[in-house]
Amino acid sequence: MPLIESKLTADTCTARHYVAAGDYFLGEIKQGQTFRIVDLEGNQAADVLFYNAKDPSERYSSMDTIRHQGNLYLTAGTKLISNANRELLEIVADTCGRHDTLGGACATESNTVRYSLEKRCMHACRDSWMLAVSEHPEFGISKRDITHNINFFMNVPVTSQGGLTFEDGISAPGKYVELTAKMDIVMLISNCPQLNNPCNGYNPTPIEVLVWN
Repeated sequence: MPLIESKLTADTCTARHYVAAGDYFLGEIKQGQTFRIVDLEGNQAADVLFYNAKDPSERYSSMDTIRHQGNLYLTAGTKLISNANRELLEIVADTCGRHDTLGGACATESNTVRYSLEKRCMHACRDSWMLAVSEHPEFGISKRDITHNINFFMNVPVTSQGGLTFEDGISAPGKYVELTAKMDIVMLISNCPQLNNPCNGYNPTPIEVLVWN
């Protein structure tokens, strides 16, 4: 996968958001703006959903994105396609190499099935998303809008039998992915709190979001 560094510098960004381990970010990105998600300490998964800011029923589609690019993984040059077959965003820089769009997000139910009944009460990405939309009704997003997501920095290889495995991350401290919005979008991030598989190195850590006009 191509590694492309950005020419943008942090001192010129117009907004900067620190997202603690297990916390969420919900905000609007205007058409033409570029934003960067930074894996501050390395080996941290960021579960992200994207919506058309004017109509949240139009949202990121993993199926259409995979079909459009003919590749399971996302990296620099990937155009993120909506369920209306329109471009939402483009990945314009990437120092990690690839990002997952198949593994989905952790939930209390999947934690129970994959690990044990005792894990059901553990914090999960879907909990963070539901908290975010309940605390910010102004974005018009509800439970029915929680669908396909991207797992930035997450390593989910496909096995020879067609299954998925959750492996140690391929990111490192300071690695980032940078995207440009092709329309006004809403971005919802769960900075993954998962402790039961290697996607966060069994130790969730913070990320940072930087935005440029």
